[in-house]
Amino acid sequence: MGKTSPLLIAQLSDLHLFATPDRDLLGLNTFSSLEIILQELQGLPIKPDQLLLTGDLAQDETDVAYQQIQQLIAPLQIPTYWLPGNHDHLPTMQGVFTDPSFRSHKSYRMGDWHFLLLDSSVSGKVYGELSADSLNWLDQELERCHPHPTLIALHHPPFAIKSDWLDRIGLQNSDDLFAIVDRYSHVKLVIFGHIHQQFEHQRGEVYYLSTPSTCIQFAPHSKTFALDPAQPGFRLLRLYDNGMFETEVQRVMLSQPLDFSAKGY
Repeated sequence: MGKTSPLLIAQLSDLHLFATPDRDLLGLNTFSSLEIILQELQGLPIKPDQLLLTGDLAQDETDVAYQQIQQLIAPLQIPTYWLPGNHDHLPTMQGVFTDPSFRSHKSYRMGDWHFLLLDSSVSGKVYGELSADSLNWLDQELERCHPHPTLIALHHPPFAIKSDWLDRIGLQNSDDLFAIVDRYSHVKLVIFGHIHQQFEHQRGEVYYLSTPSTCIQFAPHSKTFALDPAQPGFRLLRLYDNGMFETEVQRVMLSQPLDFSAKGY
C-alpha cells in the first residue's frame, strides 16, 4: 500500500470547552474529556504528525476557552491546524491561537499530501454554507496542488446522515462543493465534524468521513435531539504517498452520567 511510514493525522472535533474548566455539557465535563483524549494520543505507539481540529472548539466563544484549548494541546508539540464551527468565533480564535504549534495555514503540504481547510460557519446560524469566495478559493487551490493527493476539511457534513434534526443543520450548498470536488481526481478525503458521531460515505472515488466528538455523542438516526451513550473519541488517518489511506476511530472510557432527557444544548 505504499511506503511503510505513512503520515499519521489525528482528527479531533467538537470539543465544546468553556472558559471555566469545571463546566459540564449535559452532564459531561468537556475539559476532562479532552484531557483524557489527549492522554490517549500521547500513549500512541507513533506520535501523530499533525492534529486537525475540525470546529466547535469552544462552547461559549470566549478567549479564555480558546486559551484553555491551546494550553492543553501545545505541550504535545504536534503541529496543530484548525478551522471554525458554528459555535466558534473566528476573530477570537485567530487572536488566541498564537503558540508556534498552532498553525493558521488553510492550504499546506505535509509529506506528499496537500491539505485544504474550509470555513463553513455562518454567523448567527447553526447550519453551514460555503461562500462564493471559499468555493473559488477551493477550486484555485485544487488546481494549484494537482496532482498531490489531497484532504479537504470543514465543519459541516455535506451529506444527509438519516437524522432529521441534524440533516436540517448540515451544509446547505453541498452541490456547490461536489461540483468542484468531483472534477479533481487527486481529492481522496473530505473530513468533517458537527454531527458528534462516526459516519463514512463514498462518492465516486472520494471518501467522506466524520469523527466522534471529544465530549458528548449524538444518537444516530434520531428524528429529534438525542444523546448517545457511546464514548468520546477521535479519528486517526494514515496517509500514504500514493494516495491510499487507512483510518480508524478510537474511543476513551468515561463514567460521567449524561442528561439523556435533554432536548438540546
